[in-house]
Amino acid sequence: MTMKLFPKHLCDRIPPLYATEEDRDPIVWVKLFHPLSSWTWYVIEYDGDDLCFGLVDGYEKELGYFSLSELSQPVRGYGVERDRAFRPCKLSAVD
Repeated sequence: MTMKLFPKHLCDRIPPLYATEEDRDPIVWVKLFHPLSSWTWYVIEYDGDDLCFGLVDGYEKELGYFSLSELSQPVRGYGVERDRAFRPCKLSAVD
């Protein structure tokens, strides 16, 4: 699942968990979304396996942890996708 969502060039660039905790405005590397909902996940850190830290925009916007294995579970036949047009940016630039 990881390689489908994160190509190798992105996996190699996303900081490990806790690497940016002192950064007030970290880089968001990946935008994930579910095509049948308004939920969006912005990846800031990644453990290299399954766990990510970032901004979750669902019922509310909040920073937190989420697992790719949970996101990979299809909902109404569709799974989470990566926004291929998204370019890494500072967290403050995410609307």
